[in-house]
Amino acid sequence: MLAAAVLDDLLADLPVPEDGTLSKTLYQNDSLRLVGFAFAAGQELTEHSSALAVTVQVVSGRLDLTLGEDQQATLDPHGWVHMPPRLPHSARALEPTVMLLTMYRA
Repeated sequence: MLAAAVLDDLLADLPVPEDGTLSKTLYQNDSLRLVGFAFAAGQELTEHSSALAVTVQVVSGRLDLTLGEDQQATLDPHGWVHMPPRLPHSARALEPTVMLLTMYRA
């Protein structure tokens, strides 16, 4: 029997810490992994890359992204970015922010 995966309230599952960053795997199967991040203002993920393709979607707040060597993006709620595998990137929360990171096999 086929079944859908449902997340009723992303913000309830990802409370923004007063200081620091919270990350939580919200869903995972053989082809994708959904990770929620909640950042206090000013928190960041330093430059890194993923072996898988990823998307980033901001649920609340604002996030500055550095993508590769020369691309920048500031995402507001409902903003979205796709990154190919192995693209170096970093993120910094401009205010308390919740984002979704989806990793999937391209």
